[in-house]
Amino acid sequence: MSFFDLQVNGYAGVDFCSADLRVEDVRRACEAMRADGMDRILATMITDTVDSLSAKLENWVRIREADDLVAEVVAGFHVEGPFISAKEGYVGAHPASAVSPANIDDAKRLLDAGSGLVKLITLAPENDEGAKTTRFLAESGVTVSAGHCDPDMDTLERAVDAGLSMITHLGNGCPVDLPRHENFIQRVLSLRGRLWVGLIIDGFHVPWFALRNYIDLIGLDRMIATTDAILAAGLGPGMYELSGAPVEVDEQGVARRPGSPNLAGSTVRAHQVAANLREHLGFSEEEVQQVFSKNPQEALGLG
Repeated sequence: MSFFDLQVNGYAGVDFCSADLRVEDVRRACEAMRADGMDRILATMITDTVDSLSAKLENWVRIREADDLVAEVVAGFHVEGPFISAKEGYVGAHPASAVSPANIDDAKRLLDAGSGLVKLITLAPENDEGAKTTRFLAESGVTVSAGHCDPDMDTLERAVDAGLSMITHLGNGCPVDLPRHENFIQRVLSLRGRLWVGLIIDGFHVPWFALRNYIDLIGLDRMIATTDAILAAGLGPGMYELSGAPVEVDEQGVARRPGSPNLAGSTVRAHQVAANLREHLGFSEEEVQQVFSKNPQEALGLG
C-alpha cells in the first residue's frame, strides 16, 4: 500500500518548517517516509511572517529541484497560516505574534514564492474579510481549508460559497473546552456534504470513539486521513522543535508545547495511520486507500 498525506510538518528528525533546511536533510526524511509506505506528501509550513514563509518556500523549491527523490515525494506545499485566528486555543501551537489578516497581496507573495507548488492553504474564514482571499486562492487553483478558526455560521457559509472546500484536522486547532452546541465542529458537520474533512488518526488528537462518530457523519467519500507529523515522527520521547519553538514529546508519543494542554502536531507515522484505521476504526484495505490516498489527491485536484 502507498499513501498520500497532505499535512506533514517534518519527519525523522527533520523540521520542514526550518529556515535552514538542506537537501540532504529532506532526502533523509523522504527515505524514511518511503520506508513507512508514504508515496507522496504536501510539505507543511506553519504560521510565520510572510517574509519568512516566502523565504522558506523559495528554499523548498530549490531543494525539490536539486533532488529527484524529494521531487517525487513532495508533491507540493501546504501553508498552514499565517491567516489563522490568533485567539488562545484556536491558534494552537502557532505563534500568535505572526498571525496576520488574510489579504490578496500576501497570498500572491506566497504563491509566487512557491513557484506554483502551493497546493493548500489553511486560513480562518473570520480573518478573511468578505472571503476575498479565499475566492482569489480558489480561482488560482489552490485548495482552501478552514483551520485554527472560529467563524460563525454565516461567515463559514460565505467562505464555502467563495471556494473554501476543506477543513484542516477537525476537532483540533480549537480550545480544549467548547460550548456544547454553538461551536466550530458542529458548524462544520452541518456543512459536511460540501467539504472535505481532515482528521488526525492517532487516537490522541481525537479519541477513537469520537473519530467513529465524526466518520459516521462525514462519510468515507468526504474524509481525509492525515498524520500531521512533526520532526519527532519516528523518534522517541524528548524535547524537539517545530518552526523554531520547543515541543515536548511524552512516553506515549504525544507532542505539546511545554506547559500547554494543546497538542503540537503528531508523531504518528504513515503505516501506523493505516494500522489505526484498520484496527481501531474497522476500515478495509480499500477504505484505507480511499481516505489516505485517493480522497486527499482528489481534494487537491491531483487525483
